[in-house]
Amino acid sequence: MIVGEGTVFLLLLLLGLHKIREAFFKEKKLIEQQKNFFLSISHELKTPIAATKLQLQTLQKHNLERVQQMQLLDSALLENERLNSLIDNVLLAHALDSGVHSINLTQINLSETCHNVCKRYYSKLIENNNLLVHVIEDTKVVADELSLVSIITNLIDNAIKYSNDVPKIELNVSKLNNKVNLEIKDKGVGISEENKQKIFEKFYRIGSEETRKTKGTGLGLFIVDFLVKQNNASISVKDNSPKGTIFSIAFNEI
Repeated sequence: MIVGEGTVFLLLLLLGLHKIREAFFKEKKLIEQQKNFFLSISHELKTPIAATKLQLQTLQKHNLERVQQMQLLDSALLENERLNSLIDNVLLAHALDSGVHSINLTQINLSETCHNVCKRYYSKLIENNNLLVHVIEDTKVVADELSLVSIITNLIDNAIKYSNDVPKIELNVSKLNNKVNLEIKDKGVGISEENKQKIFEKFYRIGSEETRKTKGTGLGLFIVDFLVKQNNASISVKDNSPKGTIFSIAFNEI
C-alpha cells in the first residue's frame, strides 16, 4: 500500500513539475513577444514622426520650387497615413482582445472595395506596376466594409514588408465553386512551413527585434485572421511560384 501511495505521489509530483515547466516556457515566450512588440512599436512610432518633422522643417527653412514642395508634402502625408494605420491596428487589436469590437455584416461589392482601397492607399504602387489588380467585376459577398479594408491593407502591407526593394504584388478576385476568392500574391522571401503555423498569433514575428530588418508590430496578420473568421470566411497561406507567398481568403458567394 505504501509503495502504491508513493507511486501515486511521485506521478502527481512529476505531473505538477511538467505543468510548472509548461507555464514557465509559455510565460517566457509571452514576455519575449511583448518585448519584441514594445521595441518594434517604439521604432514604428518614431520613424514616421521623425520623417514628417524633417520634411516640414525643410519646407520651413528653404525656398523650394513648387514641384519640390509638393514632393515633400506628399511624402509627409504618406508618413502620416503610415502612422495612422499603425495606431488603427493597435486600437483594433485591443478592441478584438477585449471583445468590444463589433461588425456590421451586409451585402458588399468586394470588387468595388478592392478598387477603392488600392486607389486610396497604393496608387503609386499601381502606377509603377508594383501592384497589379485583377478583379472580376460586381462580386458580392456578405461582409463588414471596415473589416474588408483592414484585411486588404494589412495583407498588402505585409507583402510589401517581405518583398525585395521593388515589390511585385498581385491582388486577385475570382469565383470558384460558389466561393469568392480574394488573393494577395507576392514574390518576396516566402514563409517557412514552421512559421506558417505561427504567423497568425498575436505579436508573432519571424526572428527577434534586434536582428530583424522588416518593419511591423506582429499585429497585422493576427487582425486579419480574427476579422476573416468574424466575416464567416476562411484564410489559407501557401507558397507562390517560383518564390513568395499567397494569402487566399474564401467568402461564400451570394
